[in-house]
Amino acid sequence: MTTVAGGVRASARVLARGDGRGGTVLPVLEGEGPLAVRRTRGSGAEARVMLVGAMSGPLGGDHFEVGAHAANGARLRVGSAAATLALPGQDKAGARYDVRLTVDDDAELYWLPEQLISAGGSDLTVTTSVDLAAGARLLLREEQVLGRAGEEPGRLTSRLTLRIDGRCVLDQELLCGPGAPGGWDGPAGLAGHRAVGQLVVVRPGFATEPPAARVFEEGAAVMPLAGPAALVTAVAPDALRLRRLLDGALASLD
Repeated sequence: MTTVAGGVRASARVLARGDGRGGTVLPVLEGEGPLAVRRTRGSGAEARVMLVGAMSGPLGGDHFEVGAHAANGARLRVGSAAATLALPGQDKAGARYDVRLTVDDDAELYWLPEQLISAGGSDLTVTTSVDLAAGARLLLREEQVLGRAGEEPGRLTSRLTLRIDGRCVLDQELLCGPGAPGGWDGPAGLAGHRAVGQLVVVRPGFATEPPAARVFEEGAAVMPLAGPAALVTAVAPDALRLRRLLDGALASLD
């Protein structure tokens, strides 16, 4: 961890590999400062890792980086112990949270952190970059909550890029809160909702049998991507309803 003018710079890294006997080993499990990483009890061939927030944040001026790599034969599930709370810093500087995920052939990654809460006065930019081999499998969940109870949201910029076998199949950006382009909260945007989320599901079987584009329930939709992947997007009045919509849409894909 490095403390720089205006904030903290910290990183965490996870590397999982198949052990050749049907299990998964974790040769790299590193975290520092506010990004503590812990292995928890797995199930079968799957290794499970938990991100534990050891400090508040990210605060204005902080820069966090997290990387996870599921190498050949690995089955890796990554979650977080609690929601991430973006808070304002004393110098009003924006914060960054960069996530880089890599999944090799015959490997699987479940990236399932808890919600990101954009507190009033905060300014956070989140980038998630995902690179998958042609035979990789992925389940990625993102959930953002705009403001705490009774609070106006901070400024949140979230960008997600997904590449499969070197081909970009998804590149989208969401801007919310003060300073965001007009209309972000209008009928063509969040329509007054304060919780927004998505699932990205990548399965080799989708290449020949992609899911149909459809409205799952009010506020949630399923859309096939140009590859063996599907995108579920949802908006809701609160985090609980958002999670129920995402879980229900995922179950419908099964």
